[in-house]
Amino acid sequence: NSEGDALHSWRTQLVDPNNVLKTWDPTLVNPCSWFHVTCNRENSVIRVDLGNAGLSGPLVPDLGLLPFTFGLEVFANNLTGIIPKEIGNLTKLVSMDLQLNKLAGPIPSSVGNLVSLLFLRLDSNKLSGTNRVELFNK
Repeated sequence: NSEGDALHSWRTQLVDPNNVLKTWDPTLVNPCSWFHVTCNRENSVIRVDLGNAGLSGPLVPDLGLLPFTFGLEVFANNLTGIIPKEIGNLTKLVSMDLQLNKLAGPIPSSVGNLVSLLFLRLDSNKLSGTNRVELFNK
C-alpha cells in the first residue's frame, strides 16, 4: 500500500548496521507486520518507533504520506539532513521525537500545521531558524 511504499522509500535511504529494519519487506500487502511499525484496525500506520536503533541517513519527504500517524519516534540515531517540510502533512501527529540526531537547517514552518502535536523533541541537533514557540503561534 502507499504507506508501505513511503516507509520503504525511507528504508532505502537508511544505513541499518543493526538490521532493525530487516522485516521491512515491500512485497507485503501493508507494513503492519514490520517491526517498529504499529497499525490500527484499518491497517493504517499509526506509529513508527525507531528510537536508538543505530540508523544513519536522512528523513525523507515520503514520510509526509503517513496521514494517520500519531507517533514518530526516531530519537538517538545518526539521522542527517533537514526535516522535510512534508512532515507538516502529518496532521494527526501527537508525538514527534527527533532529538539526539544530526539534523541541520531550519525547522520547517509546516511544523506549525501539526495542530494535534503535544510532544515535540528537537534538541541535540543542529537546527536553526524559527523559534519553536513561534511555529505554533499563528
